[in-house]
Amino acid sequence: IRAKAKIQAKRMVEKMKRIRKKFIASMCLLIAFVLWTLVIRFVDVRAIGPQGSSVGFAGVNGFVHTLIGVHFSLYNITDWLGLVPIFVCMGFGILGLVQWVKRKSIGKVDYDILVLGGFYIVTIAVYLFFESVVINYRPVLINGFLEASYPSSTTMLVTCVMPAAIMQLESRIKNKVIGNIVAAIIIVFTAFMVIGRLLSGVHWFTDIIGGALLSAGLVMLYHSVA
Repeated sequence: IRAKAKIQAKRMVEKMKRIRKKFIASMCLLIAFVLWTLVIRFVDVRAIGPQGSSVGFAGVNGFVHTLIGVHFSLYNITDWLGLVPIFVCMGFGILGLVQWVKRKSIGKVDYDILVLGGFYIVTIAVYLFFESVVINYRPVLINGFLEASYPSSTTMLVTCVMPAAIMQLESRIKNKVIGNIVAAIIIVFTAFMVIGRLLSGVHWFTDIIGGALLSAGLVMLYHSVA
């Protein structure tokens, strides 16, 4: 019994160390996002956008935008596919609701589902924050209007929701082969959305980087808590 207790204690200590490392990594990524945002806000800020709108890292952003151009067909495709992570959120939300009803207590809902719900709320709050606090505008007009561009909301949504979905499905899909196939499909989809959003030309290059940094920090934070 003592030997088993020692083994369990050792495993618990190792687990706490891993969680601590993930939490520290999440904080580092979020701090990197804040620093990246400050750099964009104050370094090489020039009015190179439509209607005289300014953007930081103007040299790099202007070069990449000119190199890539604008492809509204790709923009529309990634825009519509942006509904996929929303449906994923709805799916896990329904799962949590079903557990709540069946078990007759929200406290009996799976812990990782509750944490996932909190993660979704934080993601939405961050999205709304950057819709109201504009760091810069898009390099093109959308339906004749300037829209907030930083961080790329589609990039952030996809790279927040889909990796978290992989973590959820990893423990819920018992067949490893099917689980690996599903994970691979999600990874390919996520990569397509991020690259497609960049190549569409409706965001500055720094918007995509900012969205990826922010979501990486949030996902790692979710992972450490869950």
